[in-house]
Amino acid sequence: MNNKVNILGVGVDSVTMQEALDKVELFFEERKPVIVATANAEMLMRATYDEELKNILNAAELVVPDGAGTVWAAHHLGYDMPERVAGYDLAQELMKRAPLKNRRIYFFGSAPGVADKAKLKAAELYPGIQIVGTRNGFFSEADEAQIIADIKAAQPDLLLVALGVPKQEKWLAKYKDELNVPVSIGVGGTFDVMAGVMKRAPRWMQRAKLEWLFRAMLQPKRAGRLIALPKFVLKVHSSKQKT
Repeated sequence: MNNKVNILGVGVDSVTMQEALDKVELFFEERKPVIVATANAEMLMRATYDEELKNILNAAELVVPDGAGTVWAAHHLGYDMPERVAGYDLAQELMKRAPLKNRRIYFFGSAPGVADKAKLKAAELYPGIQIVGTRNGFFSEADEAQIIADIKAAQPDLLLVALGVPKQEKWLAKYKDELNVPVSIGVGGTFDVMAGVMKRAPRWMQRAKLEWLFRAMLQPKRAGRLIALPKFVLKVHSSKQKT
């Protein structure tokens, strides 16, 4: 069993990418509906005041350390956290493996047309991939019954949901059992990057742990949200002082 590291009240799995993939493979085989969460600093900070989100994360079968801030926090608190497991990269690895395992995938979320473009990109990158449905993330409560029916009819093995944090996690927690999809993951901006709507940070910025800065430069409206990062650092430091 992999260790859970408590970061501001949320248990984050101390796993490598390979270990995370191995765990997800087991989930596919077990066929019970599970949620995989991708915890970056912004999500962990939000969970300190959003009790519903915190409870969902702590009930998730796997919470990967998506972000340099999460890995830093674990190390600062004195725990082992081998590497960052980015949600985008995890989704790509699962898509790469899907044709070999004959697995079916459903894309739900992002702006109209984006999931369809991401589907085309997936077909180009991973020949033989079965994307059995797409649905944009613009909907009202009245649309939810039809969305659920569509997903159930498509019978995916993997459901990727890009509604943003915390909407994607809360939506999945609410409907997980009804959907009965073996593995569901909230993937944030993954479809936007695949569709070419949003760029991902260059490799050197990822390696230098500056992906957050790249996003702020690209999307100035995110700057306010990035204030959460220094707050996160202070809160982690404060929690260490109390232990």
